[in-house]
Amino acid sequence: MSPADSPRREALAGIRVLDFSIMLAGPYCARLLADMGADVVKIEPPEGDDMRLRAPLREGASAYFGQLNAGKRSLALDLKQPDAIALVRRLAAEADVVVENFRPGVMERLGLGAEALRALNPRLVYCSISGYGQDGPGADRAAYAMIVHAASGFDRTLARYAGGGDRPAPGAVFVADVLGGIFAYAAIQTALVQRARTGEGQVVDVALMDCMLNLLVYELQEAQFPVAVPRPTYGPVRAADGDVLVVPITPRNFAALCEVTGLAALREDPRFATLPSRSAHWHEMMAVVESWTRERSIADCIAALDAAGVPCSAYRDPGDAFDDPHLLARGVFGRVHDAAGPFTGVNPPWRMSGTRAAVGERVPPVGADASEVLADWLGLEADALQRLRASGALAGKDS
Repeated sequence: MSPADSPRREALAGIRVLDFSIMLAGPYCARLLADMGADVVKIEPPEGDDMRLRAPLREGASAYFGQLNAGKRSLALDLKQPDAIALVRRLAAEADVVVENFRPGVMERLGLGAEALRALNPRLVYCSISGYGQDGPGADRAAYAMIVHAASGFDRTLARYAGGGDRPAPGAVFVADVLGGIFAYAAIQTALVQRARTGEGQVVDVALMDCMLNLLVYELQEAQFPVAVPRPTYGPVRAADGDVLVVPITPRNFAALCEVTGLAALREDPRFATLPSRSAHWHEMMAVVESWTRERSIADCIAALDAAGVPCSAYRDPGDAFDDPHLLARGVFGRVHDAAGPFTGVNPPWRMSGTRAAVGERVPPVGADASEVLADWLGLEADALQRLRASGALAGKDS
């Protein structure tokens, strides 16, 4: 059987994950682990994660929450109860990974910090995601993604590139959270590889601030070594029925652009003769390109530029992706079900020839998997669960 014909396996099958995370970064990290086959148990308060209340809602079910938590199992615990803490410690002794993204010190105050749980289970990989890291003078500062965007210089960089001066625009795309989730996922994989070699787990400390600084690759070097000519910014040119983006960065791109447009002003203007001079006069060059695009529809511009090999795109809305034939052919989307029915989720952003990589099909109701999880992980039977429920430690109803 060739590799292409062999059944694709779940790479992380058998890996057990306790997911204490909330909001976006931690849940996204843990969902990626679930996508790759790990058994991810989401530990929620009795009333459920606050994200279950976030729009968009359908019949009370949050698709936002669902996209971040599909494929997990839910265990609802009141961590104010000693029996709940004792139960978590038993679960941690059987776990491979813990993911949490509370402010530093919260898990320690519960008796569930890295040192305490790794004393029970030295093989445990304990991943903490926070705004500024677990140590340092700013570690205790409250931080959401948008706070870190401002503190890292990301927002002012965007404002400068947009030509809007020094005052940043409002935003609601939480780049730091998604980066944090991805970097945490990658670090956990590295820790698991090292554990396979040494038998020892370790602590992983991911700071959203550090993630954003890793995004500003050029800008941090520019801050140390200022450049005489500003970096070109890539913005829209007008077509007959809207805007298009054209980005002829390489000499080959530029030669193709000259060929397809037939614009003598591009070929003959000394400002556009070399790559450095084109970068220095990018906006003037785009004004020439716009004289060509203005005479054509977006579709005609894209068709001609694509055929010539010139990088280009129409400006689309996120929902347009659902009908994109290329994305559909690649299987970018997966079907997810929650209490309100099916919706479309996004698969992890990689494909592997021998490994299944897909968003889970089920979003768990609050605490719906208690019997199953506690039987699988700890061998607990119905009478033990009944005692936990009676003590107030365990909440939720099994599905």
